[in-house]
Amino acid sequence: MRETDLRYPIGTFRAPSHSDPASRAGLIAIIAATPPRLREAVGDLSDRQLDTPYRPGGWTVRQLAHHVPDSHLNAYVRFKLALTEHHPTIKPYDQEAWANLADSTGPIGPSLQMVDLLHERWVRVLQSMSGEDFERTFVHPEEGVLTLDTLLALYAWHGPHHVAHITSLRARNGW
Repeated sequence: MRETDLRYPIGTFRAPSHSDPASRAGLIAIIAATPPRLREAVGDLSDRQLDTPYRPGGWTVRQLAHHVPDSHLNAYVRFKLALTEHHPTIKPYDQEAWANLADSTGPIGPSLQMVDLLHERWVRVLQSMSGEDFERTFVHPEEGVLTLDTLLALYAWHGPHHVAHITSLRARNGW
């Protein structure tokens, strides 16, 4: 897969080899900045534009706008489970099926509000965590054992990844 692949406009996710307070603070800042960047990316799009796939065979911009809060809500819950339980096993979900439910075809305003409020709470939790907290683990049935450090990095990538799907489409189409 090439880095210019439309599926990965900012490249594929790479887990960091190490974490420290400064790098975590940077990743938390990226997560905090995701809601306004998503809102800006979709801000003035028409319904026709929202219903345009970001790539052939890909989700529509509308589905992406609904997917981000769905995915980030799951991540937030995974953080809370790992912070409050010893090495929990989390439940994965079928992202494709979620993206095809009726709530992913409606107006994006509620999802933009949801991501705003969710990130406000999530960032508060992230900023309160110690280095030892970020070393806590959970089990993903498909991915294996993950640390909260890895999950933090993944979601600092995930939001910008989907925002870039939208902004890249806008640039390609001159929107």
